[in-house]
This record gives sequence, C-alpha cells and structure tokens, in this order.
Amino acid sequence: MSPILRILLWLICALPASSFAGTDSLIVPISRVRFHDRIKEEQLRNDKADGKLDGLVKVCGDEDINLQVTDALTRRVKSMLEWIETSPKVATNNEKIRHLNYVEDMLKSFRTGWKDGTFNARLAPVLVENFEQVMQVNVDSIDMSSLFMQVPYEVGAINSRIFFRNPGYREAQKILFLKFVSADPGRILPNLKDYVEESFADSLIHEAAKFSPKMLYDYALAKQSAVGKRIHQSSDPLTKTIAELTQTPNALFFFPFIDNIMQQRVSIDSIRKLIGDGVNGYDSVGYYKLLVRTEIEYYDRLVRQDTPYAMLGANGLRDMLKRKAIQHFVTPINDLHDQSNLNIRMRAIDPLTPEDLYFMLVMGENDIYTSSYKHSFSRLLQRMGTKPRGDQLLMSVNLSYFKKFIKMAANFNQLDTFLRTMPPQHAATLMRAFVANLDKTGNLEDAVDVADSYSSITDKKLLETIFTHVVENEDRSIDERNKRGEVIYSLLREIFRSADNNNIDLTESLGIPSIYQVEPKQLVDDSGRVVHQVFFYGDEDGKGIFQPFLNSFPGNDWRIKMEKEWVEIRSLKGKPVVVYANRPLDSDKNLDDSAQAHLNQYLTQRGIYPTVVTHRGHSYWLAGTIKRMPSSAKVIVLGSCGGYKNLAEILNVSPEAHIISTKEIGKGDINRPILNYLHTTFQQGQPIVWKDMWASLTRIFKADPNKGVGESWNDYIPPYRNLGAIFLKAYNRRMERE
Repeated sequence: MSPILRILLWLICALPASSFAGTDSLIVPISRVRFHDRIKEEQLRNDKADGKLDGLVKVCGDEDINLQVTDALTRRVKSMLEWIETSPKVATNNEKIRHLNYVEDMLKSFRTGWKDGTFNARLAPVLVENFEQVMQVNVDSIDMSSLFMQVPYEVGAINSRIFFRNPGYREAQKILFLKFVSADPGRILPNLKDYVEESFADSLIHEAAKFSPKMLYDYALAKQSAVGKRIHQSSDPLTKTIAELTQTPNALFFFPFIDNIMQQRVSIDSIRKLIGDGVNGYDSVGYYKLLVRTEIEYYDRLVRQDTPYAMLGANGLRDMLKRKAIQHFVTPINDLHDQSNLNIRMRAIDPLTPEDLYFMLVMGENDIYTSSYKHSFSRLLQRMGTKPRGDQLLMSVNLSYFKKFIKMAANFNQLDTFLRTMPPQHAATLMRAFVANLDKTGNLEDAVDVADSYSSITDKKLLETIFTHVVENEDRSIDERNKRGEVIYSLLREIFRSADNNNIDLTESLGIPSIYQVEPKQLVDDSGRVVHQVFFYGDEDGKGIFQPFLNSFPGNDWRIKMEKEWVEIRSLKGKPVVVYANRPLDSDKNLDDSAQAHLNQYLTQRGIYPTVVTHRGHSYWLAGTIKRMPSSAKVIVLGSCGGYKNLAEILNVSPEAHIISTKEIGKGDINRPILNYLHTTFQQGQPIVWKDMWASLTRIFKADPNKGVGESWNDYIPPYRNLGAIFLKAYNRRMERE
C-alpha cells in the first residue's frame, strides 16, 4: 500500500468512535432515520468486536489489512447509503428502506461470521465491493449469478442470501455450491440433496468417495433417500465397492483395506477372521498388525503420488491405525502409570514387533505419557536385537512418519540414543533428510516439527548439524528462486539463532508481535477488566478437577457466582478480573458442549470478549475448545498442544496468541499455580513477562517435595520457547506481506 493511501485510511479510521458510521452530512427523512441508526449501531458493534471501541476494526496483526477492512465498513458503506438516498433507481420510501435493511444485514452477517469463524474478516473489502455490485444489478432486475464466479464462497454466501429475490438466485446457488464443496469434499454429501439431479452429481459423489469412504458408506445405508439412490446407481468402482459393504456386518473394520479389496490383494474373509463379530473372536493384535503392514505398503504408493483411497479420512487406514494404537496399547500402559512393575505395566505391548511399536509411538503422539514413551522406546530398542540399527528400522517402515518419530525422540530426550544405533554417516544423512524438503509438502507440519525438535535437543553438535542443514536449504532455495523454501528456511535459521543466543530479539528480527511479554492494554476491555474463559469437559477427569479449580479462588479475594451451566468468578481486589468457566456437565449426554455453547452466546450478547483462554481437558477435547475459542484471545493455556493441526487452527483463530502448552496432559498441581500467577499479575495491572514468570514458577516446583511435579513442569513450554508456534506466526506474517 502506498504511504499516501495509508495516511488517508488512517485519517478515516482515526475518527472518534461516535462518528464511525460517518453519515451525519447526509440529510435523511425522519421516516428512515431509525434505519440509518441501526446501521450505525451495527458498525459500532463491528468496531467493538475486536475488544476495543476505537474506530479501528482489527481483524489481524497487519496494519494495512486492518485499515482496509475499516475503510470498507465505514467510507464505502457511507457511499452506498448516500447512493440509496439519492439514486432515482431506488425511488420509493419502501424501496429505500429495503436497501438500507440489505446494508444492515450485510454488516451483521460480517460480524457474526467473523465471530463464529465462518467468515474470514480480512475479506471485508471484497464483501462490500461485491455487495455494491450485486445491489446495482439487482435494482435493474439483472441476473446476478455471474458476479459470484470470482469471489470467495463466504462472500457469495452472504450476498446471495440477502438478494434471494434476484432472478439469478438459483444459478448463483449452483455456482456457490460448487465453490463450497470444492474447498472441502467433506461437504458434498451433506449438501447434495438439493442438487442430486444436476449433471455434476455423479462426479461429486466420486469425489466424496475418494475423500471419505466412511461418509459415503453412511449415506449409502439410506438406500431410499435421494442421495442414497444416486450412490447405488453409480458405476464408479470405488463407489460400488463401498455401497456393497453396506451389506457386510462390521463394515467399518474393512474400510482401511478398500484399495486392496478392490485389487483382490486381500479377501474380505481373511479380514473377517481377525474381526470376528467385532467383540467375540476379535483379534486386536492381529488386526493392528494388518493395519501396520498395510500402512507400510500404502506409504510406498503415497511416495509415488498414488494415494490409496482408504489411506486418509474417517475410518481410513491412518485414522483406524491411530485409534487402535491408542485403544489397545497406549491407553493401557498410560492407565498403569503408577504401576512400578514394568512387566505388568507394559504387558499390552509384549506381542509387538519393532515396526508395530514404531507406529504405536508416532500414532500416539498427542496421548502417550512421558514415562509410557520412554519405556516403550526402551522396548523398541530391545526388540531390534543385541545390535539395534535405527536406520534399518526406518527403512523397514518405508520412512513413514520418520520426521514425526525424530521429533518425538527429540522432545522426549531420546534422539541422541536413537542416532547412536546407526553409523555416523547414516545418522548425518538422516538429519539432513529431516530438515530437507520442508517446502515440498502441502502444509507446514514438517517445518513445525523441525522447529519444535530444535527446542528440545541439548546436544550442541547435533544442533550445529541441524542449523547447518537449514542454512544449506535456504541457500538452495535462493539459488532456485524458490520463494516458499526461502521463507521457511530463513525463518527457521533466525528462530534457531535466537534459541542459541538470548540477545536476539525475535520480535524485531521477524517483525512479529512480542513473544516475550504481554502488556495490560492488550488484555483489558473498554471497562478496564481482563476476561478469562476456561473450558471444562464432563468426563471423570473434568469433574474431578473442577472443584479444586474453584477452591483456588479464596473467598476474601474473589466472588463466585454459580449458574446452571457455568460459573462467574470476579476479583474483589486490585484491577478487575472476571473468570467464566462452563461447568463439566455430563459429556456422554453432550451437556458440557451445550454449556459451552450457551456460555459463548451469553458472552457475545453482552459484548464480552475474553482475552485469556484456558483448556482443561485431554488433548482429544482440544478441538472442541478451538471451535469455540474467541478470536480476541491473547493468552492461551493448553493442557497439551495437540500437534501441528491444532496449533495452526489456534493461530488461525487468534494470530497473536501467546500459547503455553505441554508435551503431556496438563497437571492440576501445575495449572493452578500458572493461573494463580496470571490472575495476580492481572490484578496488579502489570505486564506478563514470560521469562520472569517461568523463573518464579520453576523455583516453586523445584522446591515441591513431590518430585513428579517438578518433572512434569519440565514438559511445559513457555510462549517464547514454543518454536513451532513462533514459526507459524512468523510465516503467516511474512506471507501476508509478500
């Protein structure tokens, strides 16, 4: 953006909040004043939706984008209002009122979509421009459908709904439907009913089958439904195979092997012998071993860019492999973490080969306890013989998930041990491969794994090796004019330099918001209070930790108000702090989810936007927290990170969030002191300086007579050491500016 335009936009956005709508110079008849006032009120709600009523709609950390969004919602809306009031094409009072309602509807849809995560707020300028174009053709009763060809789906979804009386509405819906499902094939079947007779229905069903055989199976079960009939009429081999499985008992057990069944590499009868009736006669070890063998075979196809249909997705090979690894092996040894007899504790994994154990470890990344990992890793080495060769193990699994395996070994301080099981030149080649091709994948997961690994490694020689390979790949990317590679490796280089040198300020060198501290002004709302939202879940663990959580707020300092579905906790001393936490109602009845939804509605209706969020629950509940996490969150405390996918989703919701996470499940004896420290700092009106906080809590936990507390504390990661999160923030910021 040019400096002149930036200044002009700044001047527009610097207007007092009371003049946010900017239509005071327009003479409006008394009969329509209230409709203009409603638009002004909606504009003010948009202004306040980022937590501040300041004349600037802040949707991200990029100043230019925020200014453009604000300009679209102010100056450009003002221009449209003037057109509505003065255009001879909008002649009568009723027509003008109708068009004013259109504008209000668009502004409201923007805000609600932004807050519930269904609309990318950065698209506000596109939304307003497209709205104006559609309004212009709609006045002349011209088909609007062509105007939705080039705009993102979420823009078209809002504007087409507003102008549903337009003669091009049905055609516009077809265009938007195809946009909608092309972005996510998982949307095809749930939304195909209204388009099942269209010429494109068969090709969409085929895409749905490739994306999720399980979902297609579910819809094929309803043979008499419109979509079910169309599925059973299909001549596509994959679709036919899945449809035929609707006649097979325990069909979901067969899904991981659909490709091999189609190619007659494995028979349904041979799989049925392992499954039994799903309970009686079920060979859990044999079934898991078949999954492992199939993963190794399928991965070889994946490398050749021949992705098996049943490898990914719900009930696909990897989904089933992960679930069975956790169900039959990770969970049993986790549940016996207090058992001192390791032969008893680790009995579940006795029948497993090194390859089986390898996949158990990588699939259990987000669930396995530190002690469970270390004992399993030790058994992995034992099963590899008297002279274990790690390089041969990796080759035997076709290098499937090898970067994940290395990352976990680094995080659990076992990487040095693993590398010593192979010749030095092979170890060097492996680490070179670990760092290579981070720009060739479809996402940033491998790059985040490399970043996270670096923060866990203590061997200086190994750190130097990784750093050298990063620089080599950066130079290669520059020579090849590979912009994505250059960005990824330059960011890793700078982040690794800072990890080795405390004098490097990543905030300055990477151009990202501070990762070292959070100022009070970033956390308080217009009334000067800090709002903290805590997400609880209604399993046994959630119910068990809720009362100790409440007990951590002394009656002399806090007032606790119990509601039917949540609790409100207000500070009585110092700066105002308010904590809202849903009650851990029965998760089996989905009551905890309802409580969270109702609490969010309560907060939104009252214009309350939490800036601090805590997740209290297992990693498998984290997706629910992310789904309802407010974009206003600046400090997020997680029981566990949950891996790259969850980390990326969190930063997509709240790009500037400071994230505290742990390699294990969160411990109440640690989480409570963390939250107490934060609340005390909020009440004092002081900035949160993460290094000071970590030093203070480290002294407390080291002095704890329970050594397990100190060991668990070592698994917690402060925001300034969360290198994966820092990398994602820096990458997103860099790509915004390219």
